[in-house]
Amino acid sequence: MIKVLIKGNIDSIKVTGHANYDKYGKDIVCASVSSILITTVNAIIRIDKTSIKLDDKNGIVIDVLRKDDVVLKLLVNLCDLLEDLQKEYPKYIEIRRC
Repeated sequence: MIKVLIKGNIDSIKVTGHANYDKYGKDIVCASVSSILITTVNAIIRIDKTSIKLDDKNGIVIDVLRKDDVVLKLLVNLCDLLEDLQKEYPKYIEIRRC
């Protein structure tokens, strides 16, 4: 199962695990999560590369260092997309907020 932990008002997002929806290379849940994360991170970095810190040593951790209006909208969109995915595949992705 993919686990997503969103801290505070999107101050940090941690994504760990694997969906195990299908075998490697055919897992549409993992591919969707990866696409959502990569697209959002790349967009934020293009806008302001100092607004986030990315760590991929133990899953993916995005620490938000600075939120302007555009960065915040991208982060909200990321969370909305992951929550939509969770509604479609609740056995394969779990989102917690703290």
